Amino acid sequence: MNDFTKNMAQALFNQDKINNLLCKELQQAVNDLLKAELTAFLGYDPYARAGWNTGSSRNGVYFRKVDTQFGKIEIQVPRDRNGLFHQHTLPDYKQHADVLENMIIKLYSKGVTTREIADLIEKMYGSHYSPAQVSNISKQMIPKVEAYHKRKLSDKFFCVYLDATYVPLRRETFEREAVYIAIGIKPNGHKEVIDYCIAPNENIEVWTELLQSMKSRGLEQVELFLSDGVVGMKTALAKTYPQAHFQRCLVHVMRNICAKVRVEDREAIMNEFKQIHQQANKAAAVDVLHAFYAKWDKSYNHVIRNLK
Repeated sequence: MNDFTKNMAQALFNQDKINNLLCKELQQAVNDLLKAELTAFLGYDPYARAGWNTGSSRNGVYFRKVDTQFGKIEIQVPRDRNGLFHQHTLPDYKQHADVLENMIIKLYSKGVTTREIADLIEKMYGSHYSPAQVSNISKQMIPKVEAYHKRKLSDKFFCVYLDATYVPLRRETFEREAVYIAIGIKPNGHKEVIDYCIAPNENIEVWTELLQSMKSRGLEQVELFLSDGVVGMKTALAKTYPQAHFQRCLVHVMRNICAKVRVEDREAIMNEFKQIHQQANKAAAVDVLHAFYAKWDKSYNHVIRNLK
């Protein structure tokens, strides 16, 4: 994921490079899914002792070329020794993968349940996987996720954005939980997802653990952290990265202002507030800020007081 983010940033201004990158990633995703499908069929991982003397084993691959909207990809379809395995990731004999691309996007971006994935495959290919089989396939990605969370980090980022967003997740029940995300910008301008974690709610204890993990994995220096107004964030940052500066995220500040003013005033207030941060120097910004205070203090005294 880290390498993909960097490669995508480098390819953004060249459509051919973007297509080549996406083609390569799609090819890798399909081949990984095919390997996971054979593992689920056999019931044991490659080279695992559980597969000894079971009467079946892996027996190499055969190759297929498939056209996609990003270009031609080479698929390595695995085989078993007894010839009983039949893959369902790709339609038989079809040389174009429009449906496949939609499925990959669905699986990777939506986080659908194992039963929904099983139903999706049955509708597409007329073959049914049980939720348990789909669960076995999805488990093949767990080592890659764990490796991502343990990878060595760059030693320096110019700034790091810290924020949490709530998404619906299924555990025992179906609830909205907080996904904590740290996104960094390196001195050369490249943007990278540094790490993420999931918890039922946003709180400073989880943020503290994430920050400590980032530092223990090699991130020594950050010039600037940007975050919303979660209580305790400045204290947590001061303990982990005492030399870093902290700035309240302007988007969150503007959202808070909008929530406390009349609808008919929001556009004017936002346009004027944005002017503060568009000035050429600090002195000019201070002048615009005080003019903003003076103009809106009478109508929204509590907003201006909190802003100060």
